[in-house]
Amino acid sequence: MPALQLDEQEIRDRIDRVVHRTFQMDFDWDWPGGVAFYGVSEAYEATGKEEYAARLKEWADEQLEDGLPRLTVNAVSIGHTLLTLYKATGDEVYKDYAVQMAEFLKHDAERFADGIFQHTVNSAAYNFPQQAWVDTMFMAGYFLVRIGHLLERDDYLEDGILQYHGHEKFLQCPRTNLYYHGWDHVSQTNMSAVFWGRGNAWAAITMARALRLIQVTHPSFMVIDGSLRDQLSALVRLQAEDGLWRTVLTDSDAYTETSASAGIAAALLSRGKLYNKVVNRSISGILSRIASDGSVHGVSAGTAVMRDAEGYKNVPCQRVQGWGQGLTLVFLSSLLAPQEI
Repeated sequence: MPALQLDEQEIRDRIDRVVHRTFQMDFDWDWPGGVAFYGVSEAYEATGKEEYAARLKEWADEQLEDGLPRLTVNAVSIGHTLLTLYKATGDEVYKDYAVQMAEFLKHDAERFADGIFQHTVNSAAYNFPQQAWVDTMFMAGYFLVRIGHLLERDDYLEDGILQYHGHEKFLQCPRTNLYYHGWDHVSQTNMSAVFWGRGNAWAAITMARALRLIQVTHPSFMVIDGSLRDQLSALVRLQAEDGLWRTVLTDSDAYTETSASAGIAAALLSRGKLYNKVVNRSISGILSRIASDGSVHGVSAGTAVMRDAEGYKNVPCQRVQGWGQGLTLVFLSSLLAPQEI
């Protein structure tokens, strides 16, 4: 197997630039900040730079002056930052707020079918009754696995695992092993049935991270491992010539998209040397999308379950986005060192 081809100092420099650019953006308590700051958290774990944790703390402390806002499944993603701050500082206040978020998911979040979270967002204008979106695997499923493992709360851990199984059941295509973006339980369809790039990144990276926290003797371990194994086997055969993946994975006319590529490549690293050849192509492709000021380019805007493939292909990708910064940091940090919760 080929070795990874990277300049460690260059990777550290890019991480620093992306982190600093991320803190020049303004986030409220919702998923763009949740993903952005999860990436900063992984950068802190990989580099040990206390500056990153200090800036996360400053942001969280200011937000928490008024307590938790109204929570949704997507907004719980900020809980990843609280768990990192609790580990870094030992301050119980971060743990207590994270527990409040887990309790919201456990008792108040809308569910359907066998306990699967309905996709919910902060705007009352948007309602998705009995819909599962693959985004939830990161926003809430992985958060429950993390907090369950960290606090030794089996109820949280098992609920997080339940989300993985439910989303695999409804979203992973048995023919291609790719993940659809969404499932509508009312119509019993995958709606547009598109294999969205960033959606597959949400699934892949969170399964890869969750497998570090679930005991190999747990009956769910091999289920999640099998889902990820087959998904990655399909994804590596869809890598574009520039080392990236397309926003519609199976459409050669779709543009290659950076956040999807970063999440997928980070998941590939979880398989050891097996996919080094593929990852090496990704390194150059992703680095080429990072501007000198740390802005990550080529990131698609926030994306609902669109009506068809053309809808995804027409989502703009000219703005700097929190999720692009965050997933790029996840990938770059994964190149330096294995990450813990």
